[in-house]
Amino acid sequence: MSDSIDIISIGECLIELSTNKSLTYAETFTKGYGGDTLSTVIAAARLGSKAGFITKVGNDSFRDYLLDSWQSENIDISYVKLVEGYNGLYFIAKQEESKKEFAYYRKKSSTTTLSVDDIPEDYIGRASIIYSTGMTQSISTSAQNAVKKAFAIAKEKQTTVAYDPNYRARLLSVEEAKEFIEEVIDYVDILLLSSEHDSGKIYGLTSPDKVIKYFWDQGVSTVCVKLGKNGSAIGYNGEVQYFSPYTENIVDTTGAGDTYNGAFLHGIASGFTPFEAAKFASVAAGLQSQGYGAIDSIPYREQVYAEFKKCEV
Repeated sequence: MSDSIDIISIGECLIELSTNKSLTYAETFTKGYGGDTLSTVIAAARLGSKAGFITKVGNDSFRDYLLDSWQSENIDISYVKLVEGYNGLYFIAKQEESKKEFAYYRKKSSTTTLSVDDIPEDYIGRASIIYSTGMTQSISTSAQNAVKKAFAIAKEKQTTVAYDPNYRARLLSVEEAKEFIEEVIDYVDILLLSSEHDSGKIYGLTSPDKVIKYFWDQGVSTVCVKLGKNGSAIGYNGEVQYFSPYTENIVDTTGAGDTYNGAFLHGIASGFTPFEAAKFASVAAGLQSQGYGAIDSIPYREQVYAEFKKCEV
């Protein structure tokens, strides 16, 4: 891998155990892995970006499975640290799109030890974009501090900072989520947020135009509001544009927002304008939502570019 890198993502990985039955009555589970920042960086890598991941992996039975899987996705794992301990996991039951069950077991997992000592200054300086989320901040106080340090270094090195609050009520309070955003917002160049989960629940703002204006006033240059089945709205350089969803043939939206983020950041790193990147990301997220699984259904470069070109005609 050359000295430069397009996108570096910082966050946690969890072992995923999934079933199509309820968690109560399921007898077998399919093993996989997940995590918001990991899904995003895999999406970028499958589209052709040079992508790296900063995390900590526990020295348990899943260690080699995780490391081998990431390398097979062409993720640079030079700054993935191995530590004694176990990897976190979550169970997901996908009985139908509107009814998903989650159970998380991530307290005191290996990733909770992520700290400022794990943030490599030179690596961040070689990147075009550094990305993390409120979910990463929520892992532990030391992880929260690691994200802030990474963003501060990126600002100093003129590396673009991208951030998604990715608020989930089952894991965080509104007050904590707001605190996490306020702690890093001065560093953020690209804000990717969900109208339903983030701006609506944290700030009580449901109008995309108001959300964009609010964060423009905070100094964020590019604001992307993901509207789920209604597409997305992008605010950049004083202009707001709306983009329709790519498809209505939705099978499973698990991880679609993370795929959108990875495709959007890939677009920016490839020289797209934010508006072009949004259209491209809509295609990638739409293709991903036509399959099952957060990571298994992330599309590859050829398919996304082919569909994107059709949209351009």
